[in-house]
Parts: sequence; C-alpha cells; structure tokens
Amino acid sequence: MKTVFVTVGTTSFDELIENITSSEAVQALKARGYERLVLQVGRGSLLPADDSCPHVRLEAFRFKDSIAEDMKQADLVVSHAGAGSCLEALGAGKPLLVVVNDKLMNNHQLELARQLHADSHLLYCTCSTLTETLTTMDLSVLQPFLPGRPQHFANFLDKALGVQ
Repeated sequence: MKTVFVTVGTTSFDELIENITSSEAVQALKARGYERLVLQVGRGSLLPADDSCPHVRLEAFRFKDSIAEDMKQADLVVSHAGAGSCLEALGAGKPLLVVVNDKLMNNHQLELARQLHADSHLLYCTCSTLTETLTTMDLSVLQPFLPGRPQHFANFLDKALGVQ
C-alpha cells in the first residue's frame, strides 16, 4: 500500500495538516496511487480522526520516541522545513517534499529548502501551493542525499591539532 508520511517534527504546523487532509490534496495523492496517509502532528491543535479523509487510510499521532520506522515504510515524506526532519528523511533515502511555513518571520527554513532543492535532493512548496505541487511533482528528478563522512573532519582535526 503506497504510503505518504507527513511530519511537523516537535513543533505545530496546523496549516500543513489542514492542507494535506483537504479533499483536493487527498485527491491529488490518490491520483498518484497513494492509499495511506500517516500524520505526525506534533504540538498542533489538530489531530484528524482516522475516518476524516475518505478514499485513503488515515492514521494520525502527536509524538513517538522515533519516527524512523514511519519514514522507512513511506513511499513519500512530506515534512515541515526543519533541518532535523529534512535530514532524517533524506538519510532514509525517501523522496521528500518540504512544505515551508511562510508565516514564520526571518524564515531560515526557506534557505534550507532552496539549497537542498537546488542540489536536487528535495522538492519544496508552501501550504498555498501544496495541492498543485502534489499534482505536478516529478519525483524522478530527485538525487540521493549522500551521508556525510565525519571521519574526514576527525582526520582534519587530528592533523590540525598535531595528534596525527
């Protein structure tokens, strides 16, 4: 069963939850073959009921100790633009659509999304363009995000400090 996992991290982003569960967005997902929608709603005021989205199987929760299994099972991750959530999804090797909260002031999230999009690691949009993006997105253009190699930095530090 093709699954979309949506995460807002530890914050609240009710506008994303409202938009992804709208009939238009659900129709766009359904048209792409997605049949299951799993929502991690964080501290938001919305916790949609399992029967609130006709035509898809909906599951919603606030928090878990780890969302790694939810990401692993997902065919698509839709996330807020928090760095931790983005890196976790990219590290899991999942196609990622980032929804930037354009209501935040001094929005560093947009900078992160733009850079990772420019490198073809993810797609991004805002809540107002979410349904259109779900309808037109081409996930085949996304490139894998290669994990960092911390040993290179450790070797550099060892050499710089004269330990090596």
